[in-house]
Amino acid sequence: MWEELLKYLTVFGLSMLKFIFGPVTALPLGIGYVETSLLTAGGMMASVLIISSLGAPMRARFIQRFAPNRRLFTKRSRQVVRTWRKYGMWGVAMLTPLLFTPIGGTLIAVSFGERRSKILFTMLIAGLFWAFVISGAIFFAKDLLREY
Repeated sequence: MWEELLKYLTVFGLSMLKFIFGPVTALPLGIGYVETSLLTAGGMMASVLIISSLGAPMRARFIQRFAPNRRLFTKRSRQVVRTWRKYGMWGVAMLTPLLFTPIGGTLIAVSFGERRSKILFTMLIAGLFWAFVISGAIFFAKDLLREY
């Protein structure tokens, strides 16, 4: 029983840091497709919940402490602003599992002053969608590789 719980917590915890780590880790641990998808989405949402709650004060403290004289207009910041203006919250939510980490995508949304409820809702939809797609692709690839 403790072994199973540890497997689930590993997938959940790694998904909090980087979305793709969940499905990739679940495969060798022998966790099923649906469980992997739900644990991956759950890990992402735990990160989103924590960061959306603490995001603005945490970001301000981080900048004050580690980068007080940072440049405002960098190539990366311009790219983030361009993405936000073009796609909005839904675009950032859909790109978060693929390009950003759950922490990074949530910090972007918090930085642009999005409501917490909208962040949670859009990230949940995007997280569930990509969790099932990416887990399905990894489990499908496993079956293809097994044939060779």
